[in-house]
Amino acid sequence: MAERMAERFVRITALCFSWPDGSPVFTDLSLLLGPGRTGLVAPNGAGKSTLLRLIAGELQPTSGRIEVRGALAYLPQQATLPGAARVADALGVSARLRALDAIAAGACDTALFDAVGEDWDLAERSAAALARMGLDGLPLQRRLDRLSGGERTALQLAARLLQRPDVLLLDEPSNHLDRAARERLYRLIDDWPGCLIAASHDRALLERMDRIGELAPDALRVHGGGYSFYRQAAQTERAAAQQDLRQLRQQARREQRERQQSHERAQRRAGRAQRAAPDAGLPRIVAGNRARAAQVSAAKAAAVHAARSDAARARASEAAQALRDAPELDLELPDTHVPGGRLLLRARGLQARHDGVDAFAPPGLDLDIRGPERIVLAGANGAGKSTLLRLLGGERAADAGELQHGEGRIAYLPQGLDLLDPARSAADHLRAAAPRLDDTARANLLARWLLRGARAQLPLAALSGGERLRAVLACVLHAEPAPQLLLLDEPSNHLDLDALGELERALRAYRGALLAVSHDEAFIAALAPTRRLELVDGRLREAP
Repeated sequence: MAERMAERFVRITALCFSWPDGSPVFTDLSLLLGPGRTGLVAPNGAGKSTLLRLIAGELQPTSGRIEVRGALAYLPQQATLPGAARVADALGVSARLRALDAIAAGACDTALFDAVGEDWDLAERSAAALARMGLDGLPLQRRLDRLSGGERTALQLAARLLQRPDVLLLDEPSNHLDRAARERLYRLIDDWPGCLIAASHDRALLERMDRIGELAPDALRVHGGGYSFYRQAAQTERAAAQQDLRQLRQQARREQRERQQSHERAQRRAGRAQRAAPDAGLPRIVAGNRARAAQVSAAKAAAVHAARSDAARARASEAAQALRDAPELDLELPDTHVPGGRLLLRARGLQARHDGVDAFAPPGLDLDIRGPERIVLAGANGAGKSTLLRLLGGERAADAGELQHGEGRIAYLPQGLDLLDPARSAADHLRAAAPRLDDTARANLLARWLLRGARAQLPLAALSGGERLRAVLACVLHAEPAPQLLLLDEPSNHLDLDALGELERALRAYRGALLAVSHDEAFIAALAPTRRLELVDGRLREAP
């Protein structure tokens, strides 16, 4: 068993990768990750998803080598199956199940037996994988567009379990999962016997890792232990690097002073020698030779001091460059002030239907939102939280009930980031959302959301998940007029940890009302909610 465990690894040697437009992502990256759990951390857009796609074979490196030992399964950040697909399609078992059904009905075609292979227990294994991810009894013919975002993520995880991999790649696996589903994911990670690599911003998930890999274009710096240990080690290293930088800068200043002082001494000696030459009684040729020798000596000394000074400044510059963090978000939400007691939204008997089935228990949902309330909405995956937000935000018409909006705009951020056209750029979308801003103001605003220069002009489809979320947030929050109520569906998904912290700070300072759906307990605590609601069995109730 130990020998088999040791055979599960990912080895990358001198990897280089650039996008078709020439933008580099990795330059001479090498790493070896064996059995155990590795968490990948880096700012949005640094290449975490790209690295996983390269390991999975979805992308080909510009140069270098990638070796994977053992069967591999890869969970991407975004599901690619259409909504009309079935659960069996997502599990990858449709053809084999049809072959099993045909054989059970008496068919003897050898192609059917070839399709089944060794998977005679496929139906039982499929049911077990679904149950392990909390999808007990989910019909294999259920359409995917009838599942919530969390249920689709759990289904994708079950599909990877069915592949029985030795190497498992996970890209933001806890996105959209409710608390119970996250606990099931955590147990799966805790029990994983092979090589697991997870790109994630989920702090609780990262704490369960055996090591944290901090990704850079040319290196993966690995820290043993979970996220807290990594943060402590990173802070210690940063403090040491800052101390080194201070010392290098002091040395550079000393070298510069000595260079200047040496130059001034040489100037004084030359002046004295020139003044004393007529009184020394030396022949002119001898005096000239001495003067030239003094100049040569002074030039050599100056060169030595210049080299020392330049070297000291270069070392200080390199240290400063190494310390320079990735650009940070600089968020300032619109200055909205909502008086206490002002009615922003009222719902009575609100109902939505899917295939003729009510989403909520009769007689529908009632909800009032007043003043600068900060409401967190909880509930299991599939309970109807996203459906409720779509109704409140006007993205879907109610099938029954009444919805009354007060004064002021309501801004809605969907869970799937599908609010904007992926073929258009962030700059185009912001121009349409805030037409009164001039081009410079729009460029500055997008830069604060870390969408600078060419990145702001790229189609949204070419951006990372975190960049797309920032583009959607920028357009939703800064559209005109300023919103008085924010409806946020899983806003912490996709953002890196530094960006998430800045979003938390900005939302704490926001003086309007907000209603947020989130399963991230740290994010919820940072919002300091004034109300907690739960959607359970189709009913909305106040939570303690």
